Amino acid sequence: MTVLDRPASAREASPRQRSTATLATGLVILIGILAVICFLSITWGSRGVGPTTIWKAFADYDPDNAAQTVIRELRVPRTLIGLFAGAALGLSGVILQGVTRNPLADPGIMGINAGAAAFIVFAIMVLGAQDVSTYVWFAFLGAGLATVTVYGIASLGREGATPVKLALAGAAVTAILTSLTSAIVMTNVEALDQLRFWQVGSLAGRYFPVFWQTVPFLAVGLLVALGSGRALNGLALGEDLAHALGQRVRLTRLVLFVTVAVLCGAATAACGPIVFIGLIVPHVARMLCGPDHRWLLPYALVLTPSVLLAADVIGRLVVSPGELQVGVVLGLLGAPAFIALVRYRSLTEV
Repeated sequence: MTVLDRPASAREASPRQRSTATLATGLVILIGILAVICFLSITWGSRGVGPTTIWKAFADYDPDNAAQTVIRELRVPRTLIGLFAGAALGLSGVILQGVTRNPLADPGIMGINAGAAAFIVFAIMVLGAQDVSTYVWFAFLGAGLATVTVYGIASLGREGATPVKLALAGAAVTAILTSLTSAIVMTNVEALDQLRFWQVGSLAGRYFPVFWQTVPFLAVGLLVALGSGRALNGLALGEDLAHALGQRVRLTRLVLFVTVAVLCGAATAACGPIVFIGLIVPHVARMLCGPDHRWLLPYALVLTPSVLLAADVIGRLVVSPGELQVGVVLGLLGAPAFIALVRYRSLTEV
C-alpha cells in the first residue's frame, strides 16, 4: 500500500508523529547540553577541580580539603540556584509574551524584576528583614504591583495595552523603581558595598540557605507555568476566539500574572534582577520548536538556565582570578541580541 492509498487520517498523523519525535529529540539534546554546562559550572573557576574531586566531595567528604569544600558549599548551590532562577525567568518571559501578545515583553522590560528588587531593598534597609524567607514575600508584592501598574498604564486610551505602550510603560516604571532602589541603598555605605553585586544580578555568594528558602516557591511556580501551555495557545488565538472555545480569559490571565510574580520574585530574591534572558531566550526557543506553547515552555525551561550558567562560567574565566557578575555578562551579550530582535521583526513573532 502506498502513502496515497492510506486513509487521510493516517496520512495526516505521520507528519505530526515525525514532528513530535523531532521536537522530543531536540529537547533531549538540550537537556544533555544543560548537563554538560552544569558540570562545567561545578568544575571551572579560579580553582579548577576534576571529576575525582567531585566524587570524593559527596562520597567521601573531607572538611579539611579546600577543593571539596568549594564544590559542596559554593559551586553546587550556585549551580542549583542558576538552574531554578534561569528556568523561572525563561518561563516568565514566555508567559508574558503569550499573555500580552507582545514579542518584547519580559520580566526586565515590564518592570517586574525592578519591582521585586525595590521591595527587597526596602524590606532589608528600612524594615530590617535579613532572612530570605522573610523578604521573598516583599519580592512577590513588588513584582505583582509592578505588573499591575505597567499593565494599567498601558491600558489607558482607546487602543488598550498595545505592545509599544507596554514597553514604554515598563521602561518608565523600571526607571522609577531603579531610582528609588538606588536612593535607599545610597543612604547606607555598608549596604551599598554589600548589595552592589546583587543589584546587577549575581550567582556569586548564593549558598544553600538561599536555595532552600526560595526553591519551594520556584518549584510551585515552574509546575504551574509548565501546565499553562494549552491556556497560552488559546490566548494566542485572540480573546474572542478563546472565549468561544470556553476559556475563562480573565481568570487565566490572573493566574498567569500571579505565576510570573511568584517566579520573578523568588528568582530576584535569590540572585538579583537579571535582565535580557527572559526576553531573548524565549525567542531562541521559538525558533527551535515553533509557536506551540506546549513545546515552547519545556524548551525555554531547559535553554534559559543553560544560557545563564554558561554566562556565569564565562564571567569567572574572563577576569580570573577575579569574577565578572553574570548580570554584566548577560547585559553585554543580550544588548546585541535585543537590537537584532528589534531590527529583524520576523524574530519577534509570537
